[in-house]
Amino acid sequence: MGQLILPSSSAIYVDTSVVIYTIEGNPDYYSLLEPLWSKFYAGEIQIISSDLTLMEVLVVPLRNGNNVLVADYEELLLSSQVQLIPINQSILRQAANLRATTSLKTPDAIHAATALSASCDQFITNDKGFRNAPGLLVVILSEILAS
Repeated sequence: MGQLILPSSSAIYVDTSVVIYTIEGNPDYYSLLEPLWSKFYAGEIQIISSDLTLMEVLVVPLRNGNNVLVADYEELLLSSQVQLIPINQSILRQAANLRATTSLKTPDAIHAATALSASCDQFITNDKGFRNAPGLLVVILSEILAS
């Protein structure tokens, strides 16, 4: 198993899967992501995501009436120092351009545009489709596990 390499004093974008793996303790990825959260809580890196992440992580727990899981997600995303970037017209225009020029679907284009607008140093995901977004330094978790 490889190791997640995080540049010091960097802004790291995490997509929805990273938040889900962390909060739900995914057995394949939880320990791989541990350095990310350790550096974050030590103030060594900044974690950024989109407001869209909040919506995406809450769907299943709300559907299942799992209020504990809803609270866990909200505690991480709303009560900590994770920076959620609002979706604005500039991000939507950039997302539209990404949709027009890559194979990214709308939610993924919004994530990519948000990361680009925030000048993130890395984009951590488990979706290889983000490699199509020009200007993103994409880290694919499954590839790290396989190395």
